Amino acid sequence: MSSRALVWFRNDLRIADHPALNAALSGGTDVLALFIHEEGGAQRTRGAAARWWLHHSLNALAGDLAGLGVPLHIVEGPADRVVPDLIAEHGISDVYWNRRYGPAEREADGLLKASLRGRGIAVRSFAGSVLAEPFDMATGAGKPFSVFTPFWRALRTRQIPPPLPRPAGRPARPRLDADTGYVAPQWTAKLHSSWRIGEAAAQEQLIAFLEAAVGDYARTRDVPGLVGTSRLSPHLAFGEISPRQVWHAAQSRAHGSPQCADGIDKFLSELAWRDFNYHQFYHRPDIATAAMVARYKDVPWRSDDAAFAAWTQGRTGFPIVDAGMRELWQTGTMHNRVRMLAASLLAKNLLIDWRRGEGWFWDTLVDADAASNPGNWQWVAGSGLDASPYFRIFNPVTQGERFDPQGIYVRRWVPELAAVPDAWIHHPFEAPAEVLAAAQVHIGSTYPAPIVDLKRSRQRALDALSQL
Repeated sequence: MSSRALVWFRNDLRIADHPALNAALSGGTDVLALFIHEEGGAQRTRGAAARWWLHHSLNALAGDLAGLGVPLHIVEGPADRVVPDLIAEHGISDVYWNRRYGPAEREADGLLKASLRGRGIAVRSFAGSVLAEPFDMATGAGKPFSVFTPFWRALRTRQIPPPLPRPAGRPARPRLDADTGYVAPQWTAKLHSSWRIGEAAAQEQLIAFLEAAVGDYARTRDVPGLVGTSRLSPHLAFGEISPRQVWHAAQSRAHGSPQCADGIDKFLSELAWRDFNYHQFYHRPDIATAAMVARYKDVPWRSDDAAFAAWTQGRTGFPIVDAGMRELWQTGTMHNRVRMLAASLLAKNLLIDWRRGEGWFWDTLVDADAASNPGNWQWVAGSGLDASPYFRIFNPVTQGERFDPQGIYVRRWVPELAAVPDAWIHHPFEAPAEVLAAAQVHIGSTYPAPIVDLKRSRQRALDALSQL
């Protein structure tokens, strides 16, 4: 009887540069693919926006795999039951997967690997989701990195392996008529107009970014009113494209277009920041719940449900934050600079536990990533490694004036302020009465008054955090 292999897909929903799939296909065996909805298992349950993306990504993957003669099975349940059941049902002799790096995921994968090998099943795992695996990166003292700059310095000197090519074709099979297991919340329907999903879309987005925007990336990445970012984060979060593919494509562009070198270097440092978050994810307890710096576990957080609700709804009275929160609700994403401002307002000015904000982002972001989402929230809150210091509290008014001086971003997402002059667009609550009247803005009615005093709340946060 011929051998049969199983490839378990996780956060790697692509067929090019997929080491596990490549190894299985190169063995000349009959190959099956598997995706497991591990609800309640090792993997953190995805938020609603991410589940919406996952549904469409799995559909795209199933079609791509069918073209290789590989059927995709989509099953719900614990992996330690699903995988052995599928092995028994299909006579599988070899199992392949790309590694995961969260503490719970690593433990579950290790136990499953040992169990399967104990039954005579060959199991092989690979690096497929990061530029450098966390256990391969260490300081000169042999310890995990806790500061990004030396991490980035070490990473950029490494030889990042080139991505694997798309596997050679096999006789195509009809794709399985499998239920992706997705139940769509009604609010996610509007996300369709903002995204294209799947491996082909990810590659097209990378090419478009490198051809058009990357040369000026170092400047435009911070300007929310411009299309200056790559928009690759959800594709990376689901593994529709690998960081190695992005790295080498960007390096190739830099070699061919030296004028783009500065922008590409900054872009690659942002890709490295993603790896740094995975480094923290690997070496720390659950970073979605535990402060990475121990003294921040005792922050005297405030309970203010009304303020939190206003924050989620984009009704804080600070236009650039409100614009970001409304962009998030409408599109499933938010400009990175504005994410920092929204997080700072919540965790520092409002002194509301960063985990509540992280949970909201986790549910509403299409690019919600188990390492990057909590890692970035802890950076803003001050509790992460190499974090923004406790005394750095972003002022949404001055930040708006600096990065959205003409109010382009604010006017797009907060249209009730469209007629407010540039000079007042980021602090309409201080505008003269005649200016507001001419713009048909009534603070407290057509647009909310600020939910917190920036100066006093900043001092409150400094007083609370400095005691730690």
